[in-house]
Amino acid sequence: MLVSLDHSPEALCRSMLERNSDTISIRKPEVAIKKLVVIIETALAISNRKGFHAMSLRELSKEAGISMGGLYAYFDSKTTLLNMILSQVATSVEDVLQHPPEEATKDPISHLRWLIAAHIHLTEEMLSWFAFCFMEAKSFPEKERQMAIESSMFTEQVFADVIKRAVAQNMLREDVSPFLPSLIKPLLQDWYVKRAKYRKRNISVETYVQTIQDFVLAAVLPVSESSNSPKPN
Repeated sequence: MLVSLDHSPEALCRSMLERNSDTISIRKPEVAIKKLVVIIETALAISNRKGFHAMSLRELSKEAGISMGGLYAYFDSKTTLLNMILSQVATSVEDVLQHPPEEATKDPISHLRWLIAAHIHLTEEMLSWFAFCFMEAKSFPEKERQMAIESSMFTEQVFADVIKRAVAQNMLREDVSPFLPSLIKPLLQDWYVKRAKYRKRNISVETYVQTIQDFVLAAVLPVSESSNSPKPN
């Protein structure tokens, strides 16, 4: 069972508004959220087409249908906008991975399965956000690059903690690599970085989740247990 959190554009922008109240000058939340949704979705669309670095605020203003003055009511620069997007992605990851349902944590193997499913489902719901962060990372300013690195490290550490529990309880093979969390991360990223590849093959998110769960566990569980590992609810 996955955490039931709202990751709709409106919910994400409401969270952004709450965390950036010192930057956003619009005082009516319903107005601010509606405009922020348009701004963010337009910025992500332009970035997907030509790159965030190449996007100008004037171009964003024109495609979003919001005046330059209107944009500056939400952020004072492209870097601030970038920071807002990255912060929301990091916050969403932390909110999901740090709050597993009780039944998912009954044992480390179930917890590991849940983490894989939760992360992939989150990236499916926030596909354009995660794709943006991955594809634009190389051109981030130093502060924002460090923010992206820390978010990635957070995810790996969550997986590492659960794997450590499994090792302590002798639930994994003795030769499990300490790099396992780092090896899992690219499998999670592939879903949103190469989404078109899976769409063309008619692979659903549930099929991908199940495949990654089984692939990871087959590599780490004792041979006699890998084929009988607990399935997620």
